[in-house]
Amino acid sequence: MDCYFSPEQKQLVVQMFPYKTSFNFNRKSKQPLYLQLANQFIQYITEGKLPSGTKLLSSRELSERLSLHRKTVVACYEELVLQGWAESLPKKGTFVHTNLPFLQQQNFKESFINNAKNKAGFSFYKEDNLGNAYTNFKKDWIYINDGISDSRLTPIDEITRTYRRITSKKNNDQYLSYGTTFGNETLRNVLVEYLNKTRGLTIEKENLIITRGSQMGIYLSSQLLLKEDDKIIIGKTNYASATITFKHQKSKLLTVSVDENGLNTNEIEELCKKHKIKALYVTSHHHHPTTVTLSAKRRIHLLNLAKEYNFAIIEDDYDYDFNYNHAPILPLASHDVNGNVIYIGSICKTVAPVFRVGYLIASKEFVDEVSKLRRIIDRQGDALLELTFAEFVKSGDLDRHIRKVLKIYKKRRDLFCRLLKEECGAIFQFEVPKGGMAIWLRLHKKYSWEQFSKAAEKYQLAIPNYERYDLFSEGHNSIRMGFASYNENEIYDLINKLQSTIASIQ
Repeated sequence: MDCYFSPEQKQLVVQMFPYKTSFNFNRKSKQPLYLQLANQFIQYITEGKLPSGTKLLSSRELSERLSLHRKTVVACYEELVLQGWAESLPKKGTFVHTNLPFLQQQNFKESFINNAKNKAGFSFYKEDNLGNAYTNFKKDWIYINDGISDSRLTPIDEITRTYRRITSKKNNDQYLSYGTTFGNETLRNVLVEYLNKTRGLTIEKENLIITRGSQMGIYLSSQLLLKEDDKIIIGKTNYASATITFKHQKSKLLTVSVDENGLNTNEIEELCKKHKIKALYVTSHHHHPTTVTLSAKRRIHLLNLAKEYNFAIIEDDYDYDFNYNHAPILPLASHDVNGNVIYIGSICKTVAPVFRVGYLIASKEFVDEVSKLRRIIDRQGDALLELTFAEFVKSGDLDRHIRKVLKIYKKRRDLFCRLLKEECGAIFQFEVPKGGMAIWLRLHKKYSWEQFSKAAEKYQLAIPNYERYDLFSEGHNSIRMGFASYNENEIYDLINKLQSTIASIQ
């Protein structure tokens, strides 16, 4: 719809428009003055304050009104003409382009500030399953997490030196362009050797693709395994992000109980007899969120079921390296001789979440298909970062870092669990975890986490997204509470805040 103004109205616009007070300039900005002026003109044109066909002031008159050099105004007008916002007519002057349609809107400032920033002007599909991200972080608060590493312990100096050395090499230009969707070949080779040695695997490079963390591996796997109404088995308590990913695929989620020995494989077998199962998701080492380990008997049973009923096992080994009472238990993938296991892990969980370097391991046939799909959602990873971590692993820096933080996290676990039992044992129940970076904490049935969370805010303690731990309404009244990311003083502070919250609701 065009906006029609008579010549008299347009002349009135140019006479009435408050040029002198409408333009502001930042002379310290790196943006040239003529571009600052041009951009403000464009804004007023789109607002309808300078309608199509309006004659602009001459360059001489505008330069005098705005105290600008005339060449600045001339450059501005030339820019408006080049961009199609204005036209210059010989011996007549410069005009807002006559072919510009009127931009339909309410009061511009009101619609832009209150609507355009918050409301889309088009329809789109929303995903209720995905939940909301918690972004309202406040200074001096303690935020409960579900078990993350302490980024302050990250060996950033070693990583920085390695990255600087790699980027300074003259022949690294090959890594600055498009590369393979499988990930950097050097890192793939290093991880094959490292994982074969530490995880008991017998893989080759063709069995491994680099991802940007475990979640990408879960997502890519779900895309290839599950279509609408396909069935996948998970625990009644399960890693929330994985559950949401499978729901996003519109698959049918079948649940089994989780006890001190992990997923109940007898229940899995019964489901297999009744349904065509496409996949099963398991965090075998430390079940997320309850921290229990899948027993040896159930591991063998699960592998046999996968072979018999021809389903995929998505094994998410998110914190293999953190064990305090015994050596790490080898993953299901190390015993897989039938090609049923998709093994997913990451380096970022061990070092720092910001380094998005993970891996997916499976049969060559499956990995090849993953690489095709990866091309349309991410194309490739950061080759220079991947080269850095290849060196980080190969040099032994990763193992040294793991040994260092393992001692620290064990000490923090012991302190946290002792204080929690002594000071808050009347309202909380938990088992001391054998590994990982979190505990599974049950709140007394008299209270709810919603009630507890609201009360905790008075003491600058935040418990975000507590509802994600009971997506199937089991009523276990438990959440996962991390301890590894808090130093000793912070642990004491956290316990004090928990005590204060308890006192306020009793």
